[in-house]
Amino acid sequence: MFDRLPEYPWQQLKPFSALAAEYPGGAVDLSVGSPVDPTPKVIQDAFVAAANAPGYPSTAGSLEFRQTVAEWFARRRAVPGLTADNVMPTIGSKEFISFLPMYLGMGPGDAVVQPEAAYTAYAVGAALVGAECISEDDPDKWPENAKLIWINSPGNPDGKVLDVEFLRRAVARAREIGALLASDECYAELGWEGRWATEVIPSILDPRVIEGNLDGVMAVYSLSKQSNLAGYRAAFAAGEAGLVKAIVNIRMHSGMNTPAPVQHAMVAALRDEAHVAAEREIYRARRDVLLPAVRGFGFEVSHSEAGLYLWATLGEDCWATVKKMAEIGIVVVPGTFYGEHSPNHVRFSLTATDANIAEAAKRLREATNLR
Repeated sequence: MFDRLPEYPWQQLKPFSALAAEYPGGAVDLSVGSPVDPTPKVIQDAFVAAANAPGYPSTAGSLEFRQTVAEWFARRRAVPGLTADNVMPTIGSKEFISFLPMYLGMGPGDAVVQPEAAYTAYAVGAALVGAECISEDDPDKWPENAKLIWINSPGNPDGKVLDVEFLRRAVARAREIGALLASDECYAELGWEGRWATEVIPSILDPRVIEGNLDGVMAVYSLSKQSNLAGYRAAFAAGEAGLVKAIVNIRMHSGMNTPAPVQHAMVAALRDEAHVAAEREIYRARRDVLLPAVRGFGFEVSHSEAGLYLWATLGEDCWATVKKMAEIGIVVVPGTFYGEHSPNHVRFSLTATDANIAEAAKRLREATNLR
């Protein structure tokens, strides 16, 4: 049973991290998307105020928490009309993504569909239940045996945003084959280019997409990035009330409870827009420093119009690029970590300190000048 999952892929980066560490000044690690900025004080204060929590928290989430999420969807995501019954907390989004196939009763003979460039947890969920995992971006090619389809907008690793027209196609196809369409949307407050610099990035729950019918769709959201809450494991899911109730029941039996102080912290985070705007500008500034240096080195940057990564290629095998970057003291992620469709791309993360982003840009410029 222990061979269902391969070795955690980041282990393969260790030799390149060691090579990068030999560079004068040490390694600049742009491989991991873990926030480095402080958790905003308004959130810390809410967490501390709720620290006296001797009883078990509700698996379904407190009424205040669920109502706050519904209000946030209406205010920030252009999704009115949700109620507390449409919302549930999760212990970060990764555990929910990984276990959703199990909650749906999937097994051998079923398929999980993921994007062609995909966050690793979708395939993990398929492997845990023995389902097939299929990487396919075209809804017309989603197979009849799919029971769960993951879309990710803005995407990790590629920063691609899916528009309303695509989302409508996705919903129609998922309903045609009877699959749950789950949308991972945790970078939705971080749009940078084109229309997404000013427009709301659409949710799968957008009325223009589902026309008032929540059946068969679910949005998953995390506050790890926009609120620097990765250490809190602060996330939630929203969708049709009956599906939410059924999943909550399973999680109740297995003790998957989000701690009450974390729920209080999420309420504070979702009600305070100032810290999100401030963090957005921090990431925008880092992107403005790193992006021109990456392009100046010769990379073609694909998509990357939103989110916290630059998805880039030199037109060569991604591992050759990983080594090339390690030789100038920068650690990046090979595209093959995200599926077989990305053998020539690497991912640069913006979740590093200002100083490290500036140092990476400096090393890229110096290496460019020496070529």
